[in-house]
Amino acid sequence: MGSTMAQKIWAEHVVRRGSSEEDLLYVDLHLLHEVNTPQAFDGLRAAGRTVRRPDLTVGTEDHNTPTVSATRVILDPAARRQTELMRANCAEFDIPLHRLGDDRQGIVHVIGPELGLTRPGMTIVCCDSHTTTQGAFGALAFGIGTSQVEHVLATQTLPMSRLRDMAVTVTGRMPFGCTAKDLVLALIARIGTAGAQGHLVEFRGEAVRALSMEGRMTLCNMAVEAGARAGMVAPDETTFEYLRRRPGMPSDWDAEVAYWRTLTTDVDAVFDKEVVLDANSLRPHVSWGTNPGQSVPIDARVPHPREFADGQERAAAERALEYMDLVPGTALRDVAVDAVFIGSCTNGRIEDLRAAAEVLRGRKVADSVEMIIVPGSAAVRRQACEEGLDEVFAAAGADFRAAAGCSMCAALNEDRLRPGQRAASTNNRNYEGRQGKGSRTHIVSPPVAAATAVRGRISSPADL
Repeated sequence: MGSTMAQKIWAEHVVRRGSSEEDLLYVDLHLLHEVNTPQAFDGLRAAGRTVRRPDLTVGTEDHNTPTVSATRVILDPAARRQTELMRANCAEFDIPLHRLGDDRQGIVHVIGPELGLTRPGMTIVCCDSHTTTQGAFGALAFGIGTSQVEHVLATQTLPMSRLRDMAVTVTGRMPFGCTAKDLVLALIARIGTAGAQGHLVEFRGEAVRALSMEGRMTLCNMAVEAGARAGMVAPDETTFEYLRRRPGMPSDWDAEVAYWRTLTTDVDAVFDKEVVLDANSLRPHVSWGTNPGQSVPIDARVPHPREFADGQERAAAERALEYMDLVPGTALRDVAVDAVFIGSCTNGRIEDLRAAAEVLRGRKVADSVEMIIVPGSAAVRRQACEEGLDEVFAAAGADFRAAAGCSMCAALNEDRLRPGQRAASTNNRNYEGRQGKGSRTHIVSPPVAAATAVRGRISSPADL
């Protein structure tokens, strides 16, 4: 029997196979940000250990960083302290760090691929669940906890329980106006937020192959919202072309690409679980509840709890509707918003900003809406300005922020919704209070977010 792509990469990185269901894996790249990592360094000091491979470890500041200015002081004392500790720890252990104001700074899941750190066949970890983003390159990428961060820092290895394999095959082609965000929201709505729990998900099929690297990153980024430990796409010509333009690529490019081409699933490999989606029938999606699984096509209505046969799902719908202050049967297009946010590790790349600019060009943001656009990295912002996207945003009345960071997605800096405010957002999560206490979040794609900003209520570009 053949092997899946994930099984091949896993096998190549086993340092010691455990007698139970756990293996010790070698880690090729360890990414750090300022949240959840200070305790790991304290643990190293307490044990008298050092960082085994600082050359395979890279830090960035993203969660707490102000976005209005790269020189702005972090006002929150706890956030400021986390950032100070990040700088001190990286300096003490000789770990490269991209600080706010650095031209290579940005959201950790954005700069990994951007700087050529992420490559096919690698194992990558970070103390952040959306590390799954890196799997778009045919890498095995996991989010890990603080105690695991300490273990990786000290040993460059990670004990991992063996996982099951899941295939998500997307046939056909996505209609015009649909994006990878709509595809993954449709998937999660179908299988649920636990539908991929305990699995490594490989996205396959014609529609996936047609996606850009940015689209594939969006897909893998939100695999974790379906419960997956990792999301992956096998490397192909699209992958190679993206990487060819990145810094630090191997001098023997042809030999490296030849190896990357071997990272495919064998035809006789068996998956533990398989899901097939038809991209031809896809429509722009929007969430109505408090998790990505509570999503429907944009032309649908807010569902009634009685439509859910499962008791737990029915109770969850009742709670979500109460929190979101929505009436069953309301057309999604009739839901007005107070704010629109475009950014995050899901949709803060140059392709996302271009898509938003295309909708906003020659139009104005509604007077009732506050629109914030935050680039995923300093490099993304520079490119957006080179292409004149900043001028499009300014003319439309959107606030295109000066610095990169997680911003309103995580709401750990000053960028937060006020209690009761409703937003159309390119977030990956929308649980209660995600964007600020009492905030109400509808997850959408960048084009839908931009169209919503113009009309003041949930809309697709076609509505303009």
